[in-house]
Amino acid sequence: MGIQALILFASIAVLIFFLYKETFHPAASFTIVVSFLVVVGILTPHQALSGFSNEQIALIALLLVVSSIIKNFRITGYIFSRLMDESLSYKRFLLRLMGTVSFFSAFLNNTPIVAALIPYVYNWGKKKGISPSKLLIPLSYAAILGGTVTLIGTSTNLVVNGLAVNAGLKPLKIFDFSYVGIPAVMAGIAYMLIWGHRLLPDRKDAVSAFLEKKKEYLVETIVPEGSNIAGKTVEEARLRNLKGLFLVEIIREKERITPVSPKDVIKENDVLIFAGETERIIELVNGENGFKLPPVCSFGDDKVELVEALVPQNSSLIGKKVKETNFRGRFDAAIVAVHRNGERLKGKIGNIVLKPGDLLLILAGKNFWDRVSDSDDIYVISRVREIVNIDQKKALPVLVGFFIAILLSALRIIPLFESLLFLISIFVVFRIATYSQIKRSLDLNIIIIAALSIAIGKAMVGTGLAQAIADVVVPFSVPFGITSALLVIYLITNVLTEFITNLAAASITFPIAVSVARKLSVEPKAFVLAVAFAASASFLTPIGYQTNLLVYGPGNYRFRDFLKVGFPLSLIYMFVTIAVLKLVFL
Repeated sequence: MGIQALILFASIAVLIFFLYKETFHPAASFTIVVSFLVVVGILTPHQALSGFSNEQIALIALLLVVSSIIKNFRITGYIFSRLMDESLSYKRFLLRLMGTVSFFSAFLNNTPIVAALIPYVYNWGKKKGISPSKLLIPLSYAAILGGTVTLIGTSTNLVVNGLAVNAGLKPLKIFDFSYVGIPAVMAGIAYMLIWGHRLLPDRKDAVSAFLEKKKEYLVETIVPEGSNIAGKTVEEARLRNLKGLFLVEIIREKERITPVSPKDVIKENDVLIFAGETERIIELVNGENGFKLPPVCSFGDDKVELVEALVPQNSSLIGKKVKETNFRGRFDAAIVAVHRNGERLKGKIGNIVLKPGDLLLILAGKNFWDRVSDSDDIYVISRVREIVNIDQKKALPVLVGFFIAILLSALRIIPLFESLLFLISIFVVFRIATYSQIKRSLDLNIIIIAALSIAIGKAMVGTGLAQAIADVVVPFSVPFGITSALLVIYLITNVLTEFITNLAAASITFPIAVSVARKLSVEPKAFVLAVAFAASASFLTPIGYQTNLLVYGPGNYRFRDFLKVGFPLSLIYMFVTIAVLKLVFL
């Protein structure tokens, strides 16, 4: 292994560390590492940027646009609301839920599908007296499983296809993934219906759980000048035993008082930090208790409602302090509380740096719903936005046009890139979508990560690092047969994807997989597909896949819940994947 390969190996280790520790945004982590590789001469500028001209990366952008247009018509929510029936039993509901979600996820971006359906699932569970923790992991798993059925089901498959084309291999067809994907979906749904649902925790959602565990939401209030509680002790101000609320700390200029004693005296301009249940928060700030919200949380409109929203991966809010988000100007709303699963937050609301998966308690104004419907920066989860009708004159052509584009591609009549480009042009011409909507739907973070993943793959091949790792893997696995080599590649990719992004896992292991296949003198297709399936099969942790992170907070899950439910499913999925790849492609 040469010096460049060693430098690359160290750089990839740093990338994995950055992604796991969330030191920077994933796109920033990739940019830093690839930039370093250019500076040290491992990659040329042309090689570093070549991914941006890759057709599969451009295809990701087009699919994001079409998915966003479909989402704006709330088609999936409309269909799901029609499929839901309060008379359904729990198992029948799971079957209908997972079947519907996996179907749509095979063709559309699964993150907005899950985000759109969380309120419906929440609502159905409330009416039936079933906790969200019994419903939301199956929702996420169905989206993951469905995404593996086709080439366009997930950006991971498209990136792997881009890596394959870049490596001189034949491009994958849109339904090449279906040989494994369909049996995997069926096996996954069967597992959840027969056994998996028994392993799901029966836990109250984050809001209801506050009645028993009151230290999860964080609310900031200020004692204004002239307040009737200024000069009183905590006990005298009757803040000692508030129903449903807990006084966490007092911030006085640069002094922080925690834990708070009953004898501590409250002064004007003190910042009081409470934790507790959402229903009590509005009573606290609207009542005659001598408090007011800080400027970053204040809201002038009397006609407001309280909603919960989720910060998804790739939100532009991530990494910003609450006071830096211009939340009121963007959404006609104010953040009054933050909940982060498994972590007790401290300090002022305005200084909290938002992270993926954060739950926000929001005071929403009259324009909130119109503004949030056009944004992917937050997803409302606490209530269903009523859908009486959809604009069938526009929604139906959008859906039909999309599936015609897929069919034309599958029949090799028109390439998918050209058909989607033409379809989007029609949407603009007939005013089904505006240019500004299209621009907003382009997730630059995903595009940057996908494009730079190809650069990482080039570096691994160019330095000989992929070949060096293959030289280690092959002798270890050959005595047990080619299937064992396939299994090793799968396991390496799957372990990586549980702790870093799936695109990063695929880009790191893809060159190794191709080198192993060539060293064994077998068709690389099975190994390429193994990387794609393993990179998407994130069932063990809430951080490995974006849909798991979406349901993590709303379901009030613990890290171990995913491990407990997901481990058997991971084994089943791995067995189905390896067995079908062996039968069909080797």
